[in-house]
Amino acid sequence: MYLNNLVFAFFLVIILVISLTNAQTCLETGNNFTTNSPFARNRNLILTSLPTNVSKDGGFFNTSIGEEGPNRVYAQALCRGDLSGEDCSVYVNFTAHQLLSSCKNQTEAFSWDGDIPCLVRYSDKSLFGVIALEPIQEGINPNAITDLWGELMEAVAKKASMGSSKLKYATGVAEEIQALMQCTPDLSESNCLTCLRTLIRRYTACCRTYQGGYVEMPSCRMRWDLYTFFSPTADTVRLSLSSPPPDSIDNPLITTKDNKESISSKTIAVIVVPVIVLVAIVAAVFVLRRKMKSSKQDMNNKDNGLELESLLFQLKSVIKATNNFSHDNMLGQGGFGAVYKGRFDDGQEIAVKRLFNESGKGDDEFKNEVMLMARLQPRNLVRLKGFCLERKERLLIFEFVPNSSLDHFLFDPNKRLLIDWDTRYKIITGIARGLLYLHEDSRYRIIHRDLKASNILLDEEMNPKISDFGMARLFKADQTRDNTRRVAGTLKVSICPSLIANGYMAPEYVKRGKLSLKSDVYSFGVLILEIISGDKISHFHNNGRIFLHINWREGTSLNLVDEYLRGNRGSRSEMTRCIHIGLLCVQANDENRPSMNSVLLMLSDTSISMLMPSTPAFMNLNSATIVQSETSASASSNYNNSDRFTRNEVTVSTLVPR
Repeated sequence: MYLNNLVFAFFLVIILVISLTNAQTCLETGNNFTTNSPFARNRNLILTSLPTNVSKDGGFFNTSIGEEGPNRVYAQALCRGDLSGEDCSVYVNFTAHQLLSSCKNQTEAFSWDGDIPCLVRYSDKSLFGVIALEPIQEGINPNAITDLWGELMEAVAKKASMGSSKLKYATGVAEEIQALMQCTPDLSESNCLTCLRTLIRRYTACCRTYQGGYVEMPSCRMRWDLYTFFSPTADTVRLSLSSPPPDSIDNPLITTKDNKESISSKTIAVIVVPVIVLVAIVAAVFVLRRKMKSSKQDMNNKDNGLELESLLFQLKSVIKATNNFSHDNMLGQGGFGAVYKGRFDDGQEIAVKRLFNESGKGDDEFKNEVMLMARLQPRNLVRLKGFCLERKERLLIFEFVPNSSLDHFLFDPNKRLLIDWDTRYKIITGIARGLLYLHEDSRYRIIHRDLKASNILLDEEMNPKISDFGMARLFKADQTRDNTRRVAGTLKVSICPSLIANGYMAPEYVKRGKLSLKSDVYSFGVLILEIISGDKISHFHNNGRIFLHINWREGTSLNLVDEYLRGNRGSRSEMTRCIHIGLLCVQANDENRPSMNSVLLMLSDTSISMLMPSTPAFMNLNSATIVQSETSASASSNYNNSDRFTRNEVTVSTLVPR
């Protein structure tokens, strides 16, 4: 077996060397770097980290490294949809090293060769969600193509574009024609389809007399041939000569029976085409003017090709699924409403959040949560399936997460025994990934503001999913702070929010209404300490705060670890490192807290050194008073006039905590 694997690896390397000889595209953008510069070091570090991370993330990994500015490096790795995790890692590793050796000083490069089933790309500009149609790589095989070609290409392009946020990949077969198309999954459905159709048009324009080949851009690729070069599945598109033609793309080969028919067609085209173009322009202007007039009143905003109408559920179907919101179906209740378990007729299980009319959550806040959740679909966030606005009901329909919330396990003396250290470490890392997505990797910079153990749901494999974005707010890329008139919490301010009572809320937010990304970092630090200790952070207040810090200073931090985990039930070094990270996150000075990018790096790379934390900022419950923050008029005006939805064009990360 070992010899067989060795032989396979040898031939794989030979194939890779031959295929990648001219596969790299080093972009001459005018922005070059020098050897041993900060950009060069960041590029080397980020490219060598791709193979491991891409296999962990299901075949697509998007990341960045370095301080904001010219030395920051962005990178993507994507494997073909039918690759195993092990093969994916091998291909990405080889391709990344080829880019390092081939592109000596270019700040942008990508490799997505027709014979190599992976993309590796880096740049000095943000890549996430941005469609890139240049440059183009092409390859052809010299023979003719058939009439079915255009139909198959369009069908496969549509299938690929309709994929998920983790995979936009499709294959197809029509008679002897085999086709494969793929986009980077951070693209919207419309952008993916645009990219693939651009490839199809490019191929038909240059290579219609050839059989077999590929065309690739940084954001998408297509390949076809007359032999099977992928692994067919049940989802593979299959067409035959009797299949109806597509309605949105021309067949690459259109022939006429004789010269007269050809001349007649050309004459008609010369007359009809200008008329059609003129009518289309007039119609477009008319539609555009109507849209501009009604845009302020239209709730059906679009983002990434997703329309709210497609998420709309009928009230009667939700009532039936939840047995008329039966108390037996209630999963829990918070300050804004109750959550019910439901089951549709097809067996699909859901969780329905039914908002209280008196909760103070207005239409704008409801729309905000719908729009946010519709745009946020990574695996560490609870997925929104739809919503309902009928009569006086306002409902959010989420995926059902079977294992309830983290607090049900963590603070129960019996269930706590079910989550060993490996599970707790996975939960910590998963929460960090989810927060990093909210803060930096999504198109919008989002502060959760309500992060706590009861808002961390656990799926069947105990993977964490962050829930409840009811208080989430959007920030511009350069706006990492805000002041708020109302201190938002799980309960109404007048009766002391449980966030404050349980110590999750950052002190600068409670005392002064000062809100920033570091407010979430503080809450995350509290969660880490609770996960490690198996105890609520409120027990660390007063003398507990001194106990925690003294144990850290004296090197006896393992005294803080849950008794169940002590001994040989987990990595002591991982526990100590997590306590260190948790203490860095709960420091009183928010400027000293690390970013979530830094936190994730510290969790994944033990070689990164960490600073000593200062005293935790846990509030003294006996003296804490909850008041509405009185902010300046200018601060209030700044909030009220800020854009509700703003693109996150720039993200900030550091390699070590400040």
